Amino acid sequence: MRRKTLSWAVLTFSILMLLAASAGLAQHRERVDLKGLINDYSPPTVKGGPWEMHGQWTLNLHRGWGTADFSADMTMSGYGTSGGAPNALLGGLNAHTHNIKLSNATVTWNMDGCPTLSPATLQGFQINGTVSLLTGNGSNALFETDPPSSTLQVCVTGGDDIPYSVTSSNITLVFGGPAVSHFGPQAIHGVVR
Repeated sequence: MRRKTLSWAVLTFSILMLLAASAGLAQHRERVDLKGLINDYSPPTVKGGPWEMHGQWTLNLHRGWGTADFSADMTMSGYGTSGGAPNALLGGLNAHTHNIKLSNATVTWNMDGCPTLSPATLQGFQINGTVSLLTGNGSNALFETDPPSSTLQVCVTGGDDIPYSVTSSNITLVFGGPAVSHFGPQAIHGVVR
């Protein structure tokens, strides 16, 4: 009888330990790194605009995926005008660079407030916060305060989690605060590689 009770106790303990370990593994998420490209234009209404914007970005989802770091390195150049209208053949004017960082931002696992795309993206996540770095040619950007006070919303979106679909395909950046005067209030678009 004792042996039977001991066997049941060991079996029950083993099952409980297995369940606890599997529950822990289900909640344990390793760090994930995403990267991609930015290619877009600012509206002509921003100072010196329209600007052509190209760059690369990285997004590091921290272990557990509750927070993330975002960084982007971007070049911008303006257009000349012909007859008062922007002329792409006269591009490359006032070329400059920007380094952008958003550190330890909370990850929100929905697309509420993210820019809409056509065709529509179906799922995604976002991070929001005050930038920790925003440079112009390596120094604090002329439009930015010291310390930075511009805000940034980064949305990563994509298709359904089904065959022939990419769950993380698009990225949008939307600035708030002083950075709007340079980048504009619209979404800046890019792709996840």
